[in-house]
Amino acid sequence: MGTADEDQTGEARPRPAHSLISTATVGPANRGRLLQALYDMGPSSRADLARFTGVSRGTIGGIVQPLIDQRILVEGEVIPPKQAGGKPATKLWFSKDAKPICAVLLMHNCVRTCLVSLDGEIYAQNNADFPKDLSLADEAFRVLSGCIERTVTSVDLPVLGIGVAVGGMINTETGSIVGLSLAPCLDGFPIGAELSKKFGVPVCVDQDARALLVGDRWFGKGRGRKNFAVVYTGEVLGVALYLDGHLYRGPAGAGGEIGHTIVQVNGSVCKCGRRGCWETIATLRWLRDEARVRGLPQPASLDSRRLLFLANQGVKGAEDLLQAYAFNISIGLANLQQLMAPNHIILHGDVVHGGGQMLELIDANFRKLILTRPGDEVTLALGEIEDVAALRGAAGLVLSELLNFAL
Repeated sequence: MGTADEDQTGEARPRPAHSLISTATVGPANRGRLLQALYDMGPSSRADLARFTGVSRGTIGGIVQPLIDQRILVEGEVIPPKQAGGKPATKLWFSKDAKPICAVLLMHNCVRTCLVSLDGEIYAQNNADFPKDLSLADEAFRVLSGCIERTVTSVDLPVLGIGVAVGGMINTETGSIVGLSLAPCLDGFPIGAELSKKFGVPVCVDQDARALLVGDRWFGKGRGRKNFAVVYTGEVLGVALYLDGHLYRGPAGAGGEIGHTIVQVNGSVCKCGRRGCWETIATLRWLRDEARVRGLPQPASLDSRRLLFLANQGVKGAEDLLQAYAFNISIGLANLQQLMAPNHIILHGDVVHGGGQMLELIDANFRKLILTRPGDEVTLALGEIEDVAALRGAAGLVLSELLNFAL
């Protein structure tokens, strides 16, 4: 915990504890913090924002008025004055006339696009499938850009930017796809630069699990939290962490590959080539293979929702498989909690389709596996349906960039 450096004479000299914000960036930084406070609190008056941020109402007014002039914020509900009298206040919120964000969800076989308003409303949705024999990046980009074009031209307003959530590995420093499973033609493709060149707006790109987290931070169950995690379950397993008020990214966007943490020494071979990865026991692939072995009906299409239905109908073998699946999912969640202690984990993907009953089964196993300190509150929660959450998250990537909010 050093707090000083040595100069050339060996004398200790003080090391600054914190970097100061330059005069050139203090305005945008304060604007970003105010808008983040508004997202956390919901529609609020100037007085509410002043109390929440710890600055004067005059400072708040100086930030708010340009945002109203730019049609980013609008004054809405009137708050009656208290008995002592005074001027009525109005609540501020995001304007319906503000420029929207174009959100993109890019998977190996399809693309989904929509517009997202600054308060999280989704509209102007479009989707397109890639050809089954997709082999050229240029062909994929044509389908992708065409889908975006249909979305952004559906309204008269220009868009603030384009946010892209990719179901693969991303280099966040270059905005390029490192690897997209089942669509290798896109490996290394500079998607951020190509979209920015074509549409002339800022483009932010990240992997889908981190986009889910950003969506929860801005619009969902992560609002107002300084620490939480998002875990995606389904065909693959992914995680994103929000720690001490910041989205965690490894170098160049590495990390999040929780599915390839080892949970069974000398376990089954994973598609990555290693043995015993969490993905070998907690994905839909495992679930469907087990359903086939146990003789359940239509194993190839089984998921949490239908497994719960079969178990509730008393179909032989369904209840045992349900319990095993819930336990296997809880193992990775417990490892995450023991290592990083996010204390609030939001689940997305397949388990969301299982609803509250699936969450209860996972939670019961999870609590048997974790160690907690006295007074710790550790919670699991279900996020929104996958596509909605990911698209809002893609928009949140742009929002964070434009509002100078350091994720």
